[in-house]
Amino acid sequence: MQITATEDVAAPVDHVFSELTSFEVLERYAMRRGIEVQRRFKGDLPTAGEGWMLRFAFRGKEREASIVLEEYRPFDGLRFGGRSGGLETDTLIELVPLSPSRTRVNLVFKMTPKTLSARLLVQSFKLARSSINRRVQKRMAQYRDEIEARLARSA
Repeated sequence: MQITATEDVAAPVDHVFSELTSFEVLERYAMRRGIEVQRRFKGDLPTAGEGWMLRFAFRGKEREASIVLEEYRPFDGLRFGGRSGGLETDTLIELVPLSPSRTRVNLVFKMTPKTLSARLLVQSFKLARSSINRRVQKRMAQYRDEIEARLARSA
């Protein structure tokens, strides 16, 4: 299953990239949503092959997931791989400068089931695809607003 979303941000590509790679902020955001985040890297930025272990409740069960930074292309994009049980994920975030002060953010999220239970989970996501797409688009719009607000405060 694949989910795609696009959002135009009224900020230069370097600012958007620095916001996307502000991993401490993203970790705090996840923790506010009830996700336990454990770093698997030293320093401020992970290198390729390093990432995070996550623990969270989903559908009444405690789950674990690992997220690994696979590609880090400054001012161009990021790619993350993930694994939780029998489900593998691939997340690509691409940045496209539209002008010196506008950037398009393209998100492509793919889920690949590797077990029967993961196949059933992905099937249930497929049935709810339109509501999932709406929620992803809404979250991207909220994140866009936050990036633009932080840019306005720093100017």
